[in-house]
Amino acid sequence: MHNHQKKIAVINDFCGFGKCSIAVSLPIISAMKIHCCPLPTSVFSNHTGFESFYFNDFTENMPAYISEWENLGLKFEGILSGFLGSVNQIDIVKNFFEKFKTDKTIIVVDPVMGDNGKLYPTYSEELASKMRELLKFADIITPNLTEACILTDTAFDNTMNDDSIFEICKKLSEKGPKKIVVSGIERGDDLENFIFEKGKPYQVIREHKVGICRSGTGDVFSSMIAADAVNGVNFSESVEHASSFIGKVLRRTVELDIPTTDGVCFEEFLSEINSI
Repeated sequence: MHNHQKKIAVINDFCGFGKCSIAVSLPIISAMKIHCCPLPTSVFSNHTGFESFYFNDFTENMPAYISEWENLGLKFEGILSGFLGSVNQIDIVKNFFEKFKTDKTIIVVDPVMGDNGKLYPTYSEELASKMRELLKFADIITPNLTEACILTDTAFDNTMNDDSIFEICKKLSEKGPKKIVVSGIERGDDLENFIFEKGKPYQVIREHKVGICRSGTGDVFSSMIAADAVNGVNFSESVEHASSFIGKVLRRTVELDIPTTDGVCFEEFLSEINSI
């Protein structure tokens, strides 16, 4: 009864201001004609890049929340997991994958753990190690270079060449995911998205860097990758689709002089998001 429309479950935190996480995935996935079903891991008034914020951990409530979805008999064509704040949450997400994954479900794991060669301050070594347990469930993963290195115990080097990144992707693929995009690799004035599909030559898509790093771009990217996958779009076309859309959004964000804390103004182009 509840499964006549394609659905993606999004497991991430909810942020009321600052445009990241569920607040990004919900409109993006909906605009791509898929029912987005959020499973919150925590609630923030605004993200942690601000000087102060309200925070409520949702971990203890997640099992009961998930149980109601089981009672409804929900089935998902896609599942997207993002930032997870504790070891317990990773165990809950593993259980969710086990309960809801079918042979028609595409799981996308965005292992939000760090950047610039370091873990985020809120992330522990134990939590980073535990994140590896999600890889065996994933069909697609969308790490940045730091996260790809952490997941494979590879020393981070932001100057490593494409052949070295390909070797990292092969190691990741051995753990589960057949499709990998290492996003946002800095190459001078450009950003590179490195595409790996098991059994195929790697591909590279470059976009000119626009402004400085902003919250929410990774969430736009992973949401579009998940929605395109459910909609049957070729993986490399999907990465190009997401890269092009984010570049357009960033240029408009700079034009509007949006504060860096406030995310990106993707709403300006939602009506165009299905154009590939």
